[in-house]
Amino acid sequence: MPGPSQSVETIAAVATAAAAGAIGIVRVSGPASHRVAKALCGQDLKPRQATLVSFLNEDGQPIDQGLAIFFKAPHSYTGEDVLELQGHGGLAVLQLVLRACLACHRADSPIRPAQPGEFTQRAFLNDKMDLAQAQAVSDLIAAQTSRAAQAALASLTGAFSREIQALQAQLIDLRLRVEACLDFPEEDIEFIGREHVAQRLQACRDRLKAIFQSAQRGQALREGLRVVLVGPPNVGKSSLLNALAEEEVAIVTAVPGTTRDRLVQDLVIEGLPIRVIDTAGLRQTEDEVERIGIERSWQAIEQADLVVLLRDASGQYPSDSAMEKAVCDRVGSRDVQTGLSQRTADVLVVFNKVDQCVTVPDTTQTPGGAKALLVSAKTGQGLDQLRAAFAHAAGWSQSGAQEGVFSARSRQLEALSRADQALGFAAGHLQLQALELLAEQLRLAQQHLSEITGAYLADDLLGAIFGQFCIGK
Repeated sequence: MPGPSQSVETIAAVATAAAAGAIGIVRVSGPASHRVAKALCGQDLKPRQATLVSFLNEDGQPIDQGLAIFFKAPHSYTGEDVLELQGHGGLAVLQLVLRACLACHRADSPIRPAQPGEFTQRAFLNDKMDLAQAQAVSDLIAAQTSRAAQAALASLTGAFSREIQALQAQLIDLRLRVEACLDFPEEDIEFIGREHVAQRLQACRDRLKAIFQSAQRGQALREGLRVVLVGPPNVGKSSLLNALAEEEVAIVTAVPGTTRDRLVQDLVIEGLPIRVIDTAGLRQTEDEVERIGIERSWQAIEQADLVVLLRDASGQYPSDSAMEKAVCDRVGSRDVQTGLSQRTADVLVVFNKVDQCVTVPDTTQTPGGAKALLVSAKTGQGLDQLRAAFAHAAGWSQSGAQEGVFSARSRQLEALSRADQALGFAAGHLQLQALELLAEQLRLAQQHLSEITGAYLADDLLGAIFGQFCIGK
């Protein structure tokens, strides 16, 4: 459980990117910040008021001129006394200002360079934000698209945390009812029914699944939606990739088996990072190189967020129903085998070469009732609808509004999965009326959820998380 930071060390770092710019910032946090401010600015600063000053080195000589802002604890980013020096963005001058800050070091009031992510780590330890919000800071900085940035901002402002807290409240209520039932064992069966324990437990599981799906889409926004193009040879997978990329990134010929290995192309479609993977055509082959490529195609299917099954609308190359069933079975079995721990995938059937078809294909006959689209990689027909389908798979509506998507990491998805597993065990114990085991699984589920916000977390894991941040943040 995080608590107020007891550090007596003051930390300092350049808080802007390591490149020349118009403005550069040096940030200081800790008990010596006020002393550093007076040494470098030659005066006491009024809290939260920007003051134009000359920054002085240890010999009292001017280094730069800029704005100095002092934030008095606890009203600062880290919850400690914080000094921000906003000067010119030259690399040399920023290092001179940082060196002047570090020169204020005293044995009884140490000042040292900050470690990666240490400012945000102190904010977390001082209860200025929870762990989900802290990790969203890094996601917001690293966001490559506007939608990824919005998802990170949603987490930073507490959307993810509020969902977890609401589920925690449901679990606490359920645990209280189960614990009360344990106090009156002679009324177990009646108490369980009267308190609607089974219905409340199912409500928790349903809410957890909804949170996981939103978090999963947020992870896809951060890492890029993995779209895998699958189908027999010559149905136009490579042509479709070229059409989406709007350039010739894949070799296209009439020779079956031209694509022998996965071809990966990163795109941005409607503000979404999309990683489109063109795979080798799935078929029986004696060619050793092609066979290896097909094995890699199956690996890509197992890791996909969206599997696009291509068919030839012209009818020249018949679809392979056995292959399509195998793909859908492989995708569907992932969630059955591992619960929430494995990213689930949607399946979309695309009839390509619709410009060459004589009769309109029957789009109702698809494996598992998957949605179908008619497209032409050659003329561009249907490509806008296909791009919209990609956006929908990432949790983005056609209206452009983001539907409950917040940034998330693999660690957080794993914690959600472990919580779901615990609730699954709890449901089994409830059926057997093993109430003590039920209570224990509910406790474990709540503990796993607490790992997301950092209310329960090992210290070594905390260091690993913030060690991935940039220095100065």
